[in-house]
Amino acid sequence: MSETATTTSPIFGRLLTAMVTPFTESGDVDEKATAALAQNLVDRGHDGLIVCGTTGEYSTMTDEENENVFRIVKEAVGERAHIVAGVGSNDTHHTLHLASRAEAVGVDGLLVVTPYYNKPTQTGLEAHFRTVADAVKTPVMLYDIPGRAGIPITPAVYRSLASHENIVAVKDAKADFTAATEVMETTDLQYYSGDDGLTLPWMAVGAVGLVGVTSHVAPEAFRQLIDATVAGDLATAQKLHLELAPVIRAAMSRVPGCVAAKQILSWQGILDSPAVRLPHVLATDEEAALMRADLEGSTIASTLIR
Repeated sequence: MSETATTTSPIFGRLLTAMVTPFTESGDVDEKATAALAQNLVDRGHDGLIVCGTTGEYSTMTDEENENVFRIVKEAVGERAHIVAGVGSNDTHHTLHLASRAEAVGVDGLLVVTPYYNKPTQTGLEAHFRTVADAVKTPVMLYDIPGRAGIPITPAVYRSLASHENIVAVKDAKADFTAATEVMETTDLQYYSGDDGLTLPWMAVGAVGLVGVTSHVAPEAFRQLIDATVAGDLATAQKLHLELAPVIRAAMSRVPGCVAAKQILSWQGILDSPAVRLPHVLATDEEAALMRADLEGSTIASTLIR
């Protein structure tokens, strides 16, 4: 049976951001900006970074680009933060290839998403995750996001996978508290909220922390929210939860998270360019205006944008 979130020492820390991959206006990976962003996030309270995940636009990047970003971030902040590399794919063989490249760089963990589009059976899901975990020595974080993958990971599969020594954590983006409670009750898997706005309720039922997107924008507030929750200071946690609501709305409801995060980071002067790769496009003027209105209505973020 798992320990509670307040007594567990999380393997990857408590506050992680699924980091965007900065691009130049011409569409290349901006190596200098990538290192600088990683340093900025760690300086402002992050325990770890997910690199080349969904928000990092890994699926539009070549394997060489992904490996390069693993290395850049590891070299920039790997002595101060846990680096978890996104190596997921709907092709098990390709996932193994990316995992081997990430291991060669020396990352601290591997984020492996539920295979998308193929919609395998639960038996197939388990075989996929076990095949990856068998092939590596680096700890694995499972990424459960049926909204993108089309299928969830069931509690029965979680219980079985929890017996694997390399499978240690879960990024949950399906918000099924009942199913997760069953898994946390019966396994030692460490749960992370994969929904920014559910950080407090997730931690209240036993999650150890957050893998966020909005945490690009207001990392100090998310740090305070998590620390207050761990300390049992419900009043402070509730206050921060409500104060973060318009920031989360700006980053997560107007346009895709990677588009919003890059746009807001450029408004903050942290990124020179909000460039994304197709099929993503920049926010329209109307979408950007809605995002700005959200941020300007926040006591937390209103002073952080130009």
